[in-house]
Amino acid sequence: MTARSAPSAALLRSLRVVAGCHARIATFAAAVGGVLAVATAQLIAIAVDRLVFGHAALPAIMPLLALLAGVALLRAAAAWLTERAAFEAAAKVRRHLFRRALERVSALGPVRLGAHPPGELVALLTDSLDAVAPLWRAWQPAIVRAAVVPVAVLAVVTWRDPLAAGILLVALPLLVWFSILAGQGAERASGERWAGLARLGGHLLDQIRGLPERKLAGTADNAVAAVKVAAERYGRETMAVLRIAFLSALVVEFVATAAIAGVAIAVGFRLLWGEMDFATGLFVLLLAPEFFAPLRDIGARRHAKLEALTALDRLAPLLDAPPATGQPYVAATPPAIRFDDVRVVHADGRVALDGFSLDIAAGEHVALVGPSGAGKSTVLALLLRFVEPSSGRVLIDGAPLSEIDPAAWRRALVAMAQTPQFFEGSIADNVVMGRAATPDDAALREALCAADAATWVDRLPDGAATPVAERGANLSGGEAQRLALARAIYAAGPLLLFDEPTAHLDAEAQRVVMQGLARLREGRTVLTIAHRRETIAAADRVVVIEHGRVAAQGTPAQILEGARDRSDAERSDA
Repeated sequence: MTARSAPSAALLRSLRVVAGCHARIATFAAAVGGVLAVATAQLIAIAVDRLVFGHAALPAIMPLLALLAGVALLRAAAAWLTERAAFEAAAKVRRHLFRRALERVSALGPVRLGAHPPGELVALLTDSLDAVAPLWRAWQPAIVRAAVVPVAVLAVVTWRDPLAAGILLVALPLLVWFSILAGQGAERASGERWAGLARLGGHLLDQIRGLPERKLAGTADNAVAAVKVAAERYGRETMAVLRIAFLSALVVEFVATAAIAGVAIAVGFRLLWGEMDFATGLFVLLLAPEFFAPLRDIGARRHAKLEALTALDRLAPLLDAPPATGQPYVAATPPAIRFDDVRVVHADGRVALDGFSLDIAAGEHVALVGPSGAGKSTVLALLLRFVEPSSGRVLIDGAPLSEIDPAAWRRALVAMAQTPQFFEGSIADNVVMGRAATPDDAALREALCAADAATWVDRLPDGAATPVAERGANLSGGEAQRLALARAIYAAGPLLLFDEPTAHLDAEAQRVVMQGLARLREGRTVLTIAHRRETIAAADRVVVIEHGRVAAQGTPAQILEGARDRSDAERSDA
């Protein structure tokens, strides 16, 4: 087997701690069940020998049968406890991984998540988590039984019949060697399967997103054919894993069957020649299958273990980061912000900001303008903690933003994008956004009224309880922006970050949103990415960004006049 990467090995160790007492209980119960298998075989052999060859009456062996029944019940209880505890351990691990993955995705933010293809992320957060659970639910008890039962059986059989023990001992390394060979091929195939699953997810998502364009181009059937080809490829990769897994099981079965047959022949001839008593012979014959049963189980479950470890290898890079911590932040007043010679270089080497410096006073409204790709969105991403400076500092009231707890900081700000996101749930749920366990109905109503959304919401059959479709599919552009504005008003943080909130709106919807924003800005620090003249004119100061740094700044009148002069000059030159 290939060695696990350091992040994957560290993740596996942390998950063992998470599984905790349930994993230990499952391990102990599996070991007890293995020892009881030896006791069961011994009691059965004695009982049959006394009945058949000792001609004992049934009442005479009733205590022995009662003991056998008790051992059988204990063995069944151990098996039940193993399954139950292993299931709980697997459930704890899955819940922990899911929570940790969501926290990590939230901490990364949309900018850094862009490095992960959407299909890969979906596969990681669904199939990978499901694949990890069998490592505790199935593999862990199986590996314990494989460690305990063969050793116990071999020790007892060596004491009772050294020849049979020798046959078992010869078969054991052959079985292990063949299993390792099959396992190496299965691990490679499993890695290829997971890569294929990520490709399939991304391919399907791309085809669904591009379906409207394909419809217009008349090539929708090509999308179906492309998905079919990708699905068939994934099916072949899955069958390759199963083929190797079945080969591993076949090898185990062949070696085990041959060894059991050898033990049976050795025992049979010595019984025939009178060199062994029946109780010992039956005891050894009963234990021979028990010797190989855990090893057969290991062979059958090996592919699940390989899939789990491959899934951990793919999860580890996403989760390989310490949890974000920092000083608590309580926003009592609008913050003052300073960007001190900030440089941001993305993972692909692209420079987003280069020597960016800017001071924003507490309660000031600053509009950022500039060409596409100048770095305006990166400035907002820095304040949202979606990216971190490669060099330089961002200061909040004189304190480094990097030393403030990200969760506490994000609770103190309100962000409103050009295209706000909505989720399945009611209108009230989408406005409140989980900021309180019990929504404040009065504050919700006030926010809807301030955003000029109350009249429209009241006309709906269920009012604020009306469901919103996924991604706000049942909302118009104006309705979506009004709800986004109501969400911002309800949050009421001291720092507002806007990315041209009036984009894609008609004149009337723009007027309503601008009025709501004007009320919302009072007593708060505001940073707006602006494209429209109306949005620029509403700011206290306008900052022009070009090539990742401040190119000019001034009042809206100064900047707009300068832009007009440049436009006139360009027309004159033309």
